[in-house]
Amino acid sequence: MEHTGLWVALVIIIFVLGSVLGLKVSPREKALGLMRDSARKMGLHPRLIAAPEWTHVPMATENRASMVAYYSVLIPEARLPLMRARVQDQTLQVVQGDEKFTDLPIALKGIYAIDMQANCVGLYWDEESDLKAIQLNDMKAYLLQLAAI
Repeated sequence: MEHTGLWVALVIIIFVLGSVLGLKVSPREKALGLMRDSARKMGLHPRLIAAPEWTHVPMATENRASMVAYYSVLIPEARLPLMRARVQDQTLQVVQGDEKFTDLPIALKGIYAIDMQANCVGLYWDEESDLKAIQLNDMKAYLLQLAAI
C-alpha cells in the first residue's frame, strides 16, 4: 500500500510519454511533406488522387483504386490536345490522343503515366521512388517540354 502512489505516478508518466512519442511524424511522412512543399514552390501542383484505370496502377483492393501522386504544371496561355500515355520500358505508349508522343523516352524514375489536356500537363508517379526530391526540376522541365511539342 505504501508504494501505490509511486505506481500511479509511474503509470501516468508512461502514458504521457507514449502519447508524446505517438505524435512524432515518421521520417517518410516528413520527407513527403518537404518534397510536396518544394514542388509547390517551383510551380508544380502536387496532389493525391485515385489512380485512373487507364494508368494500370495496381488497385489497393479489388473494390478500391490506389491513391497515386499527380504532379502537374498549369500553362495559362496553352491550348494543349488531349493525350494520355502510360510509361512502358522508359518510353511513352499513347493510350488516347496524338500518336506523335508514342515512344518518346522518359528518364525519370517511378513514373506510371502522363496526361495532357487544355492548359495542364501532369504525371502520375510513385513518390517513394524519389523521397529526396532529386528529380523535381527534371519533372517540371520534361512536362514543359511535352507541352511544347
